[in-house]
Amino acid sequence: MPEIDTACEHVVAVYAGYVPQLRLALAQVDATVGDLAGNSERVVTWSRRAAEAGAHVVAFPEMMLTGYPIEDLALRASFVDASRRTLADLAARLKAEQLGDLVVVVGYLDRAESAADRLGVPKGSPHNAAAVITAGEVVTTYAKHHLPNYGVFDEFRYFVPGDTTSVVQVHGTDIAIAICEDLWQDGPSQAAYNAEAGLLLVINGSPYERRKDDVRLEMCARRAREGACALAYVNLVGGQDELVFDGDSLVVDATGTLLARAAQFEEQLLVSDLDLPAATAPMPDESSEFSGLRVRRTVVSSQLLEPYAGRPAVLARRLDDLAEVYCAVTLGLRDYVGKNGFRSVLLGLSGGIDSTLVAVIACDAIGAHNVHGVSNPSVWSSDHSRIDAAELARRTGLHLESIPIAPLVAAFLAAVRVDGIAEENLQARIRAVVWMALSNQYGHLVLACGNKSELATGYSTIYGDAVGGFAPIKDVPKTLVWQLACWRNAEAKRRGETPPIPDGVIAKPPSAELRPGQLDSDSLPSYDLLDDVLDDYVEHDRSIIDLVADGFDPAVVERVLRLVDAAEYKRRQYPPGPKISARNFGRDRRLPITNAWREPHP
Repeated sequence: MPEIDTACEHVVAVYAGYVPQLRLALAQVDATVGDLAGNSERVVTWSRRAAEAGAHVVAFPEMMLTGYPIEDLALRASFVDASRRTLADLAARLKAEQLGDLVVVVGYLDRAESAADRLGVPKGSPHNAAAVITAGEVVTTYAKHHLPNYGVFDEFRYFVPGDTTSVVQVHGTDIAIAICEDLWQDGPSQAAYNAEAGLLLVINGSPYERRKDDVRLEMCARRAREGACALAYVNLVGGQDELVFDGDSLVVDATGTLLARAAQFEEQLLVSDLDLPAATAPMPDESSEFSGLRVRRTVVSSQLLEPYAGRPAVLARRLDDLAEVYCAVTLGLRDYVGKNGFRSVLLGLSGGIDSTLVAVIACDAIGAHNVHGVSNPSVWSSDHSRIDAAELARRTGLHLESIPIAPLVAAFLAAVRVDGIAEENLQARIRAVVWMALSNQYGHLVLACGNKSELATGYSTIYGDAVGGFAPIKDVPKTLVWQLACWRNAEAKRRGETPPIPDGVIAKPPSAELRPGQLDSDSLPSYDLLDDVLDDYVEHDRSIIDLVADGFDPAVVERVLRLVDAAEYKRRQYPPGPKISARNFGRDRRLPITNAWREPHP
């Protein structure tokens, strides 16, 4: 059972009564999209842990019962019906498990009461909703009001918005409910303020993104002050295709002061003892609107609890930038493997920095005994590449097999005569054929080892090194690959372990080793310069004119942008990989393959 962190405020007596006290549990857990039975079972398991910790209320993340994001599953009536049935069964199950006294807030998929199929409305009028369960019943629901339609989100495509804030009175204090994007937009905090709620409880499915600083805490603190109430934020954790959810759940008081915080990238039950203001009466009339929301209150229990001794606050330490990125890609790989029914992975080990880092990430994610590396030396492979791959296997304990491809290349060339670039790409594609054959034979998931810089410029062989089922460093620029490799070795030293990555792998210049003396720098600018240009063009949509004005060499800029624009068709066929940047290739950046537009020159 995970360690339970607890935060509290001092008990304060108020005249003839007491300040209402509430023990709130935030269940920061991992859900699997489509696994309604398994997700429901996790709600029961973590609700039991919350009850054992003495919690009065336990909250689960956004769309907990269905997993998140569900994409076009939201448009299937059968899936909506299954979600609603699962919710009803969950309520009965909690009561049968002697958990009926607990108030459980859980995200699920619902539909609007007046479901409609008409132009401009998602099929079946689905709701991204939260339910409040107690005593074996769903006592109230809330439908997400603000539906994001930017970045990785397409919620206008899938859901219709709600128009009512649900306020639940528990042990004499009022708790207002909101869902994720509602926190980032005006409305729910104003409605909570007008309802004089003591706590705004927000359930979330907020993906990880690098260098967001502490925007969640800042937003929670601001909304708490605006609503004049404490605020609790529970977030999903785990990987779902390209997205990684990092948890980082937290609680702040009405002044915005941080009271409790969960760890990042880990399942955890965060328990907070809160002293909250007593509920007021009457509530605003349900016909009244505040920032477009009506307010509806449901009384679960109006009786205040006698004071009890709280526990000291525990605040989880936040990770630094490189640790965050490493944890994100590791968790993304672990969940992709596990949730898709794989037990092992396979990758080509060239002795280069990219495949070496991916191998170490895989060992950390699923255990070295489940990682299979294949060395495919050609006539141009250097001795140090083979030595470095063997040393990596020795340090980590992964399986390593060597299958030379020179005889296979020779046999192909005897049948089909090609040379130059075509011959270079042939070697990469023969390696991929070997990997996929082993994957088919033994059930391994093949990992593609390309980085974001290569993917951006098309510096990879389609159906060759780009082959695979998952790409752990797809959104990691080459310069960051080196930084992560150095960080992982330094972390091993800090723990008193052997650094997994041989120093020679980090030090040597990168090469595809498809022709004599080949280096990446023969085809690309230095990676420091390349990544600088790519950051401006890919992440920020800056033009040639902007980049030249910033001092970049016009010839370099034109060359890099030409490579990026020409490689869109390759990126469309690349495996998914965990998003860590503000704008990844895939869900974030969507450009047409057939595209005659080119940035004008200065």
